[in-house]
Amino acid sequence: MQKLTNKEEEVMKILWKLKKAFVKEVLVEMKGDKPHYNTLSTIIRNLQEKNYVGHEAFGNTHRYFPIVTKESYRKKFINSTIADYYDNSYKSLVSFFAKEEKISVEELKEIIDLIEKKK
Repeated sequence: MQKLTNKEEEVMKILWKLKKAFVKEVLVEMKGDKPHYNTLSTIIRNLQEKNYVGHEAFGNTHRYFPIVTKESYRKKFINSTIADYYDNSYKSLVSFFAKEEKISVEELKEIIDLIEKKK
């Protein structure tokens, strides 16, 4: 599984949300500067070549659907991010968020409770 570009990830998030969609439906869901229809169609075909997306044919048009789940993509790339930027240490990751004040003491306590319940 290869890493996706930002635009490809944006399209995948839409497809994960919609489950199945035509290019025009994906275009409606896009935020900010929307690409041209043909550009979006090319992005989706690239996702299909990378085996992230499949399609159903309806005459000359296609309805696309995700083949890769959001969970499997997230798991693959969160693990590589932790390996690349946090020396494979989840402690370093959590420490980073604590130092940046992106996680509260209450949230940390909830995480500890989750860990303790698994034991």
